[in-house]
Amino acid sequence: MGKMDVNGRAYALPQNPVVVVCVDGSEPGYIEAAIAKGRAPFFKRCFENGTSLIGHCVVPSFTNPNNLSIVTGAPPSVHGISGNYFLDPETGKEVMMNDPKFLRAPTLFQKLQELGKTLAIVTAKDKLRALLGHGVKMAPGKAVCFSSEKSDKTTLADNGIEGVNAFVGMGVPDVYSAGLSEFVFAAGVKLMETMRPDVMYLSTTDYIQHKHAPGTPVADDFYAMMDSYLARLDAMGATIVVTADHGMNAKHGADGKPAVVYLQGALDDLLGKDVARVILPITDPYVVHHGALGSYGVVYLPASADKAAIAKHIAAIKGIEMVLTKDEAAAKFQLPPDRLGELVVVSTKNVTVGTSVERHDLSGLKEPLRSHGGVSEQNVPLISNRKLTVEAGRTYRNFDAFDFAFNRVAEKVPA
Repeated sequence: MGKMDVNGRAYALPQNPVVVVCVDGSEPGYIEAAIAKGRAPFFKRCFENGTSLIGHCVVPSFTNPNNLSIVTGAPPSVHGISGNYFLDPETGKEVMMNDPKFLRAPTLFQKLQELGKTLAIVTAKDKLRALLGHGVKMAPGKAVCFSSEKSDKTTLADNGIEGVNAFVGMGVPDVYSAGLSEFVFAAGVKLMETMRPDVMYLSTTDYIQHKHAPGTPVADDFYAMMDSYLARLDAMGATIVVTADHGMNAKHGADGKPAVVYLQGALDDLLGKDVARVILPITDPYVVHHGALGSYGVVYLPASADKAAIAKHIAAIKGIEMVLTKDEAAAKFQLPPDRLGELVVVSTKNVTVGTSVERHDLSGLKEPLRSHGGVSEQNVPLISNRKLTVEAGRTYRNFDAFDFAFNRVAEKVPA
């Protein structure tokens, strides 16, 4: 059995197809509710005969840092992706962290390809595609990487496949729909039936989880859909590991209105307008369902600022759970310090951090706000259709998913 080393971790090369799934925003409770209602027989078998654990995601509990942690097997201090969005110290501009130039470590996919393994990477959101496929040479039947969102734009040169919509049998889904994620699973099944890649990575969107709590009818329908596709991958002999990039919590008051600490406004009142600069790393192109409101913010301050006094002022605001210095946050959450501001602010379970009232368009919020970003959304599922060798009492991370699939399989789940 061959082996490989990536980012300081050793992996045995897979002998049968491996599928790792990142279900965006899947807090513990969604899958359990679907099982309890008889809607998820595949997951029920996993719980009874495979492996089901609760692990921890990376903080900030956002999409980009966690997906990159999963596919590198390492925290952001290694791979460098500290949020969806950050203040680039080289330019002083606020930018999306979806350019591969920000990556500081190789993915497992790069090493797997070097060793002759075939790869399929399918993501709902196109913002992740370039990061996940970085360093992989696309080639039909050997390596493909595409998104549901831009499924009609695929080319052999860029994606290793063309005509994806005809191939999958689905049109381009609306970006704000459950269909964006269903396309990922449908594509995964079709690729396993035809290409049968050695390693597949499927990453969904959290549109449903932002709007619907565990056990609600729409959520149950979504997980039933997912269950049916995973059952088909299971039937084709794949080793499957399912995890999430982060959890999700209600972030609103009893009146249904968003619960927000407008931190830029508070610091403007304290220090003067724009003396401090608040960056919200949840920010991405898909803000309709969360209004760019999450439970984590980064504060940039001038060198002359009294950081300790400002931190104390922020910590006293109702709804703030912790205020950390750059070095404290880097150590506690395994983050790259050069991509943080002077302070990192985390809000409590049911509160978000905003900039100022006028900078957030909340007109797209048709249901009470649900969001993520803080330590309250750190619990995520780690589920497999195989018995895995795990250590009792240890808290595993979502970025242990490939270690589970490659190194810890004990036996196949009976049908």
